[in-house]
Amino acid sequence: MPEPEMEDTGRAFAPETYVLRRFRAQDQGAVKMLILEGLEDHWGFLDSSLNPDLEDISVSYASAYFLVAAMADQIVACGALLPLGNACGQIVRMSVKRDLRGRGLGGRVLENLIAYARETGLREIILETTAAWKQVIAFYQAHGFQLSHELDGDVYLRLLL
Repeated sequence: MPEPEMEDTGRAFAPETYVLRRFRAQDQGAVKMLILEGLEDHWGFLDSSLNPDLEDISVSYASAYFLVAAMADQIVACGALLPLGNACGQIVRMSVKRDLRGRGLGGRVLENLIAYARETGLREIILETTAAWKQVIAFYQAHGFQLSHELDGDVYLRLLL
C-alpha cells in the first residue's frame, strides 16, 4: 500500500492523507507512547504506573473497538469504544499527536467510533475526562456529547444514539 502524503493546503487533513484502521498488536509501542505523551501534555508530568492497561493494549482492550490513524506508517491518533453492557459503550484512550491536534484527526476517529456504536446497536456512549481540560470537553460537546455530571474534578459526558 502506498504511503499517504500530508496535504499542506489548509489545516485539515483530507481522508486520503491517513489510514484509519483497527489496532494491531504491532502498534503496541507506538500507541502506548502516543497516549502517554498526550497525558503528559495535559498534566504537565507523567506517572506511567497509573496506566497499567497500556502495558498490553491487545489484552486490556480485547473487547473494544480500538482505532488508530496512521500517516506514513506512523501512528498519529487513536481512540477506543469499550462495550459496557446494557447497550452502552465508553470512549477511552482518545489521543492525537501533539503537532497534529486541531486538524480533524481526533474528530474522524471519534466519528468512526460513534458510527460503529450505532451499527452494533448501542444506544448510549459515555466518557469521562478531567474538568480542567476545557478544550477536550468542548471537543466532545462539538460532537454531540452532553454533560451528564461532575464528580471529584472529573466531567462525565454522554451521547444518546
